[in-house]
Amino acid sequence: MMNTSPTVPGRRAELLAAGAATVTVVLWASAFVSIRSAGAAYSPGALALGRLLAGAVALGAICLVRREGWPPRAAWRGIAISGLLWFGFYMVALNWGEQQVDAGTAALVVNIGPILIALLGSRLLGDAMPPRLLAGMAVSFAGAVAVGLSMSGGGGSSVLGVVLCLLAAVGYAGGVVAQKPALGRASALQVTTFGCLVGAVVCLPFAGQLVHDAADAPVSATLNMVYLGVFPTALAFTTWAYALARTTASRMGATTYAVPALVVLMSWLVLDEVPGLLTLAGGLLCLAGVAVSRSRARVRTAAGAEPVEVAVPEAAPEPRG
Repeated sequence: MMNTSPTVPGRRAELLAAGAATVTVVLWASAFVSIRSAGAAYSPGALALGRLLAGAVALGAICLVRREGWPPRAAWRGIAISGLLWFGFYMVALNWGEQQVDAGTAALVVNIGPILIALLGSRLLGDAMPPRLLAGMAVSFAGAVAVGLSMSGGGGSSVLGVVLCLLAAVGYAGGVVAQKPALGRASALQVTTFGCLVGAVVCLPFAGQLVHDAADAPVSATLNMVYLGVFPTALAFTTWAYALARTTASRMGATTYAVPALVVLMSWLVLDEVPGLLTLAGGLLCLAGVAVSRSRARVRTAAGAEPVEVAVPEAAPEPRG
């Protein structure tokens, strides 16, 4: 009888990728708490540029220590597109959009992103769309809707804000799909570092506003901006790239549905914002959907035999140059 269980090295690699994805979603969730402080003192473009500059400095230092060279020429197209759409455009559009709409509406619209990633990944990357992934995304999106509705009572929304959040979701999805092929040709650190640099260059027109805002901003806001650059950007985007190189874009996109649930928990613990029943239920749905989307199919090896877990086929990482 054929042994369908994963090999030890394969299981170890899978656990490392899952750990990297966990680090990413936890740090991205913490970013929402920090943005609330920094965003009160910095304009959208200035906050994006300051965050990217802090991230680029941290990543650059790590590259020097590790003696990482320039990415291969074949990786630059994906790096440039992801840097433009995700590191640059997405961050500015999201910061601006969140100033125009309440947090719940922003969360609702931006969480269209993983769905767009799945559609684009299937079309452009040939990602598989197994039933478990689709079911998990549906459950998680329902949870995100519940969380968003529960957070929308005290704020207001504008057409401009909704459009900006929608554009941010499109930029996020396009950046992820462009990044995936680049990770087959360059390391996660290279792709993240140079993507961050591209984003910083895109945001350079906001340099004057950054200097102006920094002169009047409280120390806490500036420290939160630096935190956003070092941890949710430099570290979290690198762990994201590491995990993305070892799975499909669609599955990684579905994993980010854990972020709304973690934001609810962190807001409760850090900001003393006690969530309502609808918010808690939505957060649990988000986590349940992620669990379903990342679960394994079960098949029988023989009549009457116990079912054996096997991995759902995914796009194998391309050889690195």
